[in-house]
Amino acid sequence: MPALTNTDGVSLFYEDKGSGDTILFIHEFAGNHRTWAKQVAVLKSDYRCIAYSARGYPPSDVPEDKQNYGQDKAVSDAVAVLDTLGIENAHIVGHSMGAYTALHVGIDHPDRCLSVAALGCGWGSHPDERETARGLCENIARMFREEPIADAAAKYARFPMRHTFESKNPVAFAEFEKILAGLSQEGAALTMLNLQRDRPTLWDMEVALREFSPPLLVLVGDEDHPCLDGSLFLKRTVPTAALQIVPRTGHTITMEEPDIVNAALRDFFAVAMDGSWMNHKRTNN
Repeated sequence: MPALTNTDGVSLFYEDKGSGDTILFIHEFAGNHRTWAKQVAVLKSDYRCIAYSARGYPPSDVPEDKQNYGQDKAVSDAVAVLDTLGIENAHIVGHSMGAYTALHVGIDHPDRCLSVAALGCGWGSHPDERETARGLCENIARMFREEPIADAAAKYARFPMRHTFESKNPVAFAEFEKILAGLSQEGAALTMLNLQRDRPTLWDMEVALREFSPPLLVLVGDEDHPCLDGSLFLKRTVPTAALQIVPRTGHTITMEEPDIVNAALRDFFAVAMDGSWMNHKRTNN
C-alpha cells in the first residue's frame, strides 16, 4: 500500500496513476482519496493523477493529538506529497475542505502550482455566518465522536446541499455514503474541530487572495447554497479567477456531476498551460 511520511511523522496513503503533467487531488471533509475516482479514471489518460487521504482519514494515519490537525498541517501535507514524489509543480485541485487547502498552496507556494481549482469552496466563510458555522462544526464533531459512524454518516450525507445528489443518482450517492461511513470517528471529529472550525475564512484571506498568481478555476453547483457567496467572493477578489456555476447541482459535485467536472478541468488545464489564461488576468482595485 503506497504511503509517504510528512516531516512530523504522519503517514499519508496515496494513489498514483497515469503519466504527464501532475494533478494533485485534495478531498473534502466527507470523503477520502476515493471520492476522486471518477476524475482519476478519465484524466489519467493524459495526466499523472495523485489522490491522497488526509491525515485523520484511513488508510492514512489518525493522530490522536489535536495539535496534529489544522490548516497549516493540511498545506504541509499537500506540499509533502509533491516533495516526496519528486514533483516540481502540479495542477492543484481541491474540493470543499480541500479547496481551502488548494488556495493556501496557491498563496504560499505559487511556484508549485501549474494551476489551482477550487470546487465547492466557501462553507462557513461569510462574516455574517461565521459564529453560526463554528457552532455547527462543534455539533458535527460531537455527532461523529458520540454516535455510531453509520448513523453520523447517514445524517451528514443528507445535509441540504447534498439533496440533489441523492435525487439524481441514488447509486452514486450510496457509494458516497459508504465512503463517509468508513471514516475514523475520532479523525473526523478532530478534523472538524481543528481544521474546519478554526481555519481562516476566505474573507480573512482577502489581502493574500488579491495577490493570488496561479490560474484559478472556481467551480460550484447552484444548489450548493453555503458555497455560492464564497465562490462569488473568489471571482471578485482573485485576479486570475474564472467562475463556473453548474445548474441543479449540490455540494458533492465531483461524484454528482463527474462528466461536467472532468470536462471543466480538462479545458482549464489546457488553457492554463498554453498561457492564454493569464492574458485575461485583471487588476483588482
